Amino acid sequence: MRSQTETLHGVFIEVLDLGVLLEGPSGIGKSGLALELVSRGHKLIADDAPEFHRCSSTTVSGTCPAPLQDFIAVFGLGVLNIPAMFGADAVKKTSQLQLLISLVPANHFKLTEDGRLKGSLYQRSVLGVEISAIKLPVTAEHNMAIMVENAIRNHKLRVAGYNAAEEFINNQRFFLGGDR
Repeated sequence: MRSQTETLHGVFIEVLDLGVLLEGPSGIGKSGLALELVSRGHKLIADDAPEFHRCSSTTVSGTCPAPLQDFIAVFGLGVLNIPAMFGADAVKKTSQLQLLISLVPANHFKLTEDGRLKGSLYQRSVLGVEISAIKLPVTAEHNMAIMVENAIRNHKLRVAGYNAAEEFINNQRFFLGGDR
């Protein structure tokens, strides 16, 4: 049986050992952000058109089409060869897709009151597999590489069973006398 395949628009990168697809509208800065993440020691898998394959009922992995392998196109810089610039360890052939980060223009980013504490988290189906996702607003005030790295750290904590927002809410209830 042939595996299912889907090409998604975005940059597939491994950050803190987690396969992450950076997605968002053209021109939002996905490739520039990926370049910054690579310069911080993370690994590029595919720019622009990563191919995803369903490996099992719970697993999707991503690779780079051969003609695009090792390259990234960054607005203002043109096409760059990542291993030529950063060494062979700056790229990776494949990774499991574990998180989608959707970059959203700040003027289109809306949060519910609950979302202000918990973030804009959701699930998205890729090849029939539910993948955790988060929306991040792109603003001049945020260092987006730090935002992405910490979104991933927080995601890893949630997967391990720790939820900072829930602990914060419970602490507030306790100190306000709700659970005394």
